[in-house]
Amino acid sequence: MLQRTCLVAVAAIAMLCASATNAPAVDDVSKYPDWSGKWRRAEGGPPRYDPSKPRGAGQQPPLTPEYQKIFEASLAAQAAGGQGNDTTYTCIPVGMPRQATSGFPIEMVVTPRTTYWLYEASFSTTRRVFTDGRSFPSNEEPTFAGYSIGQWLDTDNDGKFDTLVVETRNLKGPRQFDNSGAPLHDDNATVIKERMFADKSKPDSLFNEVTTIDNALTRPWTVMKNYLRVKNPTFAEDNCSENNNHVEIGKEGYFLSADGYLMPTRKNQPPPDLRYFPQAAK
Repeated sequence: MLQRTCLVAVAAIAMLCASATNAPAVDDVSKYPDWSGKWRRAEGGPPRYDPSKPRGAGQQPPLTPEYQKIFEASLAAQAAGGQGNDTTYTCIPVGMPRQATSGFPIEMVVTPRTTYWLYEASFSTTRRVFTDGRSFPSNEEPTFAGYSIGQWLDTDNDGKFDTLVVETRNLKGPRQFDNSGAPLHDDNATVIKERMFADKSKPDSLFNEVTTIDNALTRPWTVMKNYLRVKNPTFAEDNCSENNNHVEIGKEGYFLSADGYLMPTRKNQPPPDLRYFPQAAK
């Protein structure tokens, strides 16, 4: 009886050892950088894809002739008081790569398997950068933010990660580079590559080198973005749908006046098509 009890005990210990051997290793969170808190873009002025250049035509996007015409038409429409090619006045998300501009503040949450980008404004949806070794899915529903897979790097071999490289695919549109309406291609085959790293001498400064590969461009477009950590942050809610007085009818944008009537957004704008309403007798 004693011998059988000993054999059972040995077997149980062997099973526990095997389970411990097969269990996934616990991630060492101390290896990851502290990117916690609230971040804002470093540059002033209106948000733009290339922060080193002025808004609008000054961005000089490397667009194909077809998409350059769309861009120029957008700038002309905005100069006349309209929205141009910027579709976000209807409160749809800006999508990537525009989300990386940080038009509104961002909170970053780093975990070993996923890094989260949380946005103060509803213009931008939550980003999840998966760093658990997965591949891109084959049947995932496209989103404005896309599907992002990243990898942590220890570029100076000090035993700690300092750089996050990310690739984003599986996007849907419409999307623009910034509020000037510089367009991305309608096929939504965009690929975005990011390289994020902090300035070790200034831990409250974060850089993001963003490269957009898109069929509306004649070449990949690379820009460098810089974010600054906000001291003693508070986290507000900016809901685009709340009190949004913009109304889109057909392909035209109108405005709801304070007294509840539809009004034009630009000079000589035609009224909307009223074919489904009873027409006044002439």
